[in-house]
Amino acid sequence: MRAFISQANEDGRLRLRILLSLLLLSASLYAGAGEWLPLDNDGVHDPSSPAVKRLMEPRDGLSGLAPDDVGNQVRWPQALDQGQINPRTNLLPETKVEVLDKDILLDLYGSMPIVRFPHRIHTLWLNCNNCHEHLFKSKTGATDISMLNILDGEQCGLCHGAVAFPLSKCDRCHSVSRNIPKVKSGGAGEIKETGK
Repeated sequence: MRAFISQANEDGRLRLRILLSLLLLSASLYAGAGEWLPLDNDGVHDPSSPAVKRLMEPRDGLSGLAPDDVGNQVRWPQALDQGQINPRTNLLPETKVEVLDKDILLDLYGSMPIVRFPHRIHTLWLNCNNCHEHLFKSKTGATDISMLNILDGEQCGLCHGAVAFPLSKCDRCHSVSRNIPKVKSGGAGEIKETGK
């Protein structure tokens, strides 16, 4: 009986996590492109603080960049590729920057379109050790990636939904048709040299 109650509690917590995640995703769909709240009305900054007046308003700093219809209203990869921004690649001169131009296909056997993970755009911003080996193992197929974990702010969800595009844009990750040849590698495959 105790095991049954424990399983019921775990099922309830899982359902609650899924419901909360879906509510957060649907809330993020209501932002329109180029609509930034003023800093003194964004619910993050203290409007009574004199420091707020010293900060640049988001619309002033972001409106000239590649537009997006979600998140902070900027398509950061396009802004980078179009030369609209030129972020530092490293803070310390001895840091070696390694841009990896290799895509990984994930979730080859599910019902959603296949996930294409583009290393290039991630390694333009991040060092490999930001994700490997603690979030994801380097060996293809060695990490069990789960949408529940992602929606819970783990794995990809550590950035997506926080500083990168929100999880409500399913088709940005689930972007490859299922009508491609199967790859024998335990649910993940590699595509080398994307030519992007």
